[in-house]
Amino acid sequence: MKIVADKEGIRIDKYLSEQLEYSRSILSKMLEEGDILVNEHQVKPSYLTHLEDEIEVVKHYEKETTLTPKEMPLDIVYEDKDILVINKPTGVVVHPGSGNREGTLASGLLYYTSSLSDVNGEVRPGIVHRLDKDTSGLMLVAKSNKAHEILAEDFKVHAVKREYVALLSGVFPHNEAKIDAPIGRDVKNRKRMAVTGENSKEAITYVKVLKRFKNHTLVSLNLETGRTHQIRVHMHYIGYPVFNDPVYNHQVIPGVGQFLHSKTITFTHPITKEKMFFDSALPAYFQEYLDTLE
Repeated sequence: MKIVADKEGIRIDKYLSEQLEYSRSILSKMLEEGDILVNEHQVKPSYLTHLEDEIEVVKHYEKETTLTPKEMPLDIVYEDKDILVINKPTGVVVHPGSGNREGTLASGLLYYTSSLSDVNGEVRPGIVHRLDKDTSGLMLVAKSNKAHEILAEDFKVHAVKREYVALLSGVFPHNEAKIDAPIGRDVKNRKRMAVTGENSKEAITYVKVLKRFKNHTLVSLNLETGRTHQIRVHMHYIGYPVFNDPVYNHQVIPGVGQFLHSKTITFTHPITKEKMFFDSALPAYFQEYLDTLE
């Protein structure tokens, strides 16, 4: 969808809120993620419009409506009055978005409890951060708005530490590596992300080999930044994509999930200020496949 600006000197997020059925907060996120481009370039929400600016909505978001609670099994690792720690299975979408309306983790959380923060709106109750649909593992959920706001700031300044474990296609030759390569929307396929110098943001991933197999490598990964699909894009970029990644790897086996798991999370409790650490086992399909490689 393309729009030609007919007003000048107006913040782009405000201008688009008059043209599209999205809130300014959602439009700001779309602009920051590169899902809306101005004259084929990514701009900040504060960008001021010029007459004849060509505005392209690259990726539409689902219009915000009231979320319907839906019962689903939840693997709750920890809970108190302010936060939840969830072990998300592969194949579950965290919150509604384009093409994913039903059966999200957000609906399951809302069925489980009405005590969830509403900082991110009605369709993202308690959602402070997310994992990709096909990525499993530990996630933080906020039950109070105060906890949500503090945790969001902690994520922003990289105070929340997460370790991922992944099985890569191919035998990675280095014991450790730092990947410093900017990530933006793939210009050839807007549904994917890519390492690119165009409309991109800094992205840094640290890789450490845990074990090598004949045709695979088990690694741990830590992120200095938190870009969309960052691990998956970086692993694809260096030629060792995440095994069974349905988007960035052609080597896929049916019937099981992606071999990328958010294994540990370390953070300071937003209210009590207690140091918190949680670990999780690899999903059964992940561990069982590893056992076949021994």
